[in-house]
Order: sequence, then C-alpha cells, then structure tokens
Amino acid sequence: MTTQVLAPDESSLSLAARLLADGQLVAFPTETVYGLGANAFDEKAVLSVFEAKGRPADNPLIVHIHSRSQLDAICDVPDLAYPLMDAFWPGPLTILFPKKPSVPSVVTAGLDTVAVRMPSHPVAAAMLRACDLPVAAPSANSSGRPSPTTAKYVLQDMNGKIPLILDGGACDVGVESTVLDICHGQPTVLRPGGITKEMLEGVLGCEVQLAGSILRPLRADEKALSPGMRYRHYAPKGTVTLVEGSEEDVLAAMRCLCEAGRADGKKTCVMCFTEHVDALRDCNPHDIGHRGSDSETAHRLFSTLRLLDDEDMDLIYSEVVPPEGVGLAVMNRLGRAAAFRRIDARALLDEVYGG
Repeated sequence: MTTQVLAPDESSLSLAARLLADGQLVAFPTETVYGLGANAFDEKAVLSVFEAKGRPADNPLIVHIHSRSQLDAICDVPDLAYPLMDAFWPGPLTILFPKKPSVPSVVTAGLDTVAVRMPSHPVAAAMLRACDLPVAAPSANSSGRPSPTTAKYVLQDMNGKIPLILDGGACDVGVESTVLDICHGQPTVLRPGGITKEMLEGVLGCEVQLAGSILRPLRADEKALSPGMRYRHYAPKGTVTLVEGSEEDVLAAMRCLCEAGRADGKKTCVMCFTEHVDALRDCNPHDIGHRGSDSETAHRLFSTLRLLDDEDMDLIYSEVVPPEGVGLAVMNRLGRAAAFRRIDARALLDEVYGG
C-alpha cells in the first residue's frame, strides 16, 4: 500500500471522507497529537486500527465527533456532562459516557462506557464534518511508542500500512487529551492532559479525583478504562530513567550517569530544562523547555522522545516536574515512557562519592 501525505484542502478532505466511509484508515492532526481514524460503527475498520498499530485489543479507543448531535447514536448523556461540554468542547477533554449498542465492543474493549471527544484542530474538525461519521482514533503511532506530533513521525510508523495522512503541521498541546470518567461515582481523571483537575473542578463545583494508576502501573486486577494506562507506553527505543532530587543533586547525578554510560559504550543523553542545558553541555542535553513552564514541556515531550530515536540513543536520563496541573500529564507520560524507572540523585551521589 502507498501512503499519501497530503496538505489539507477540499480535495484531500474529500478523499479522507471517502476512505473512512469505505472502511479504510486516515491519520489526521488534532490539537493534542495525530490520530489514526476509522469509522467507529465499522467493526472491521476499527480492528484494522489495532492491526496497523500492533495495539492490544483490551485498550479502548476514543471516538471523535464534530457535533453534539452525533452523541445520540453513540451514548447516553448524563446531566453532569453538559457543563463540561459547554466549557471544554471543542478541545482536549475526553468524557466517558454510557455506551449504546450501536458502538462495536471492539471500540470500547468490551467496557460499558465509550470515550468521546470533540477536537478543536481545524483540520480534524473539517475532516469529521466532511465524513459526518464518528471516528474512533487512537494516536497514530506503533503501539507503545511516543505519540506523533507531526506528520513526519506518523509516516515513520504507518508508511505502507494506511492510505492517507493529512499533514496539518505540528500539534499545539503535545500530549493526549484529558480523560474524565463521570460514569462511576465521583468524577475521576483517568488520564491527565491539558485540561487540568483544577479546571474541571472549577466547572463542576465538586472535587475531581485522580485515578491511582496515573503515576504507577496498572495492577494485575485492574482494567484499562482509558487509553494510556498501560505499564510501558509512549516509550522510545532507548531506556528512559527519571532522575529525582534537588536541582544541584540532579545535575551532578546526571553528569555521573552520562559519564558511566559513555564509558560502557552506550549512546547517552539527558532531557533537561532550558536553564540547565549549559551546565549539562557535556551530557548531550536535549531541551524540554523552561523550568516551571509545564505546558512548554508537554508540547516538546513527544517530539523530543522521537528525536532521541532518530539519534539512536541507548540511555536517556530525564529531569522531572512536580506532578501538578499540566505537570501531572507530563509525569504520567514520562513515568510510562520510563516504565517507572527512577533514580534518587542524592542516593546515587552518596554511593559514588560516599555519604
């Protein structure tokens, strides 16, 4: 199969609509990351999404819509959803709804809820209007790899597997949408994103809980109620390790770790804040934005991880951010990219130099 990469115009959007109606797949930009879309009502087409990605079938998908009127055919709408839709749609918020039988179980991994969002990206919105179908779409990458924020990285993973990629440039937010469960008691964030817990509480006027698995792996007895809840996800080919501690200790520990990695013949680098690039200049630093600017770090995160694959890095050591606000989304993605490997900087330095 030849994969076309086309700029979005009337002709390419019409082609995308025809392909989706015919049960084929289309990759398209959203404000968060690129999605790999199929007609959500076409079970065979949705199964081909899992095949193209190599995605486990017990990992649910998000259904993308352009109009609230499409919800009637997909799900029941609890009263609690209306203020959320008023405040955050279109935008990077996915809401879990009680699903209707019209939605194939393959979309929801057999769950009785369906995840739905209305993207704000103009290309995504135009494509959804053109096809007038609910489109089930995970991120347009091979399963487990960093989500793509440019068409270039979609092509790396999907070349020859899908017929069309709509190239809408780089995505703005850079991490996937917030996923909110309003179907099982207290509203609960299953996956953090650009819409924060505090923003949700401001609209709902009640406490919003955070799923315990946001900053840890799922337990054996836990189901993935949302995309992005698996143990190792968003990961580059190299081994990512998070380095935690005081600013001084982290910088010193990173220098030790990079020296040891290079001595072992490994291509080694660090992901660090803009303010630390010069201090870590001998550690092959990759800038993830200014310290304290979590939105900038979120925007750069996946593109940085993809760049490290381009550079064939073996060992990757990353600074961390406080898990608050958008920083929670950053740490959720970094934690899973690292398979929750962490190093205490002070403990490492005590071991190397003596306490």
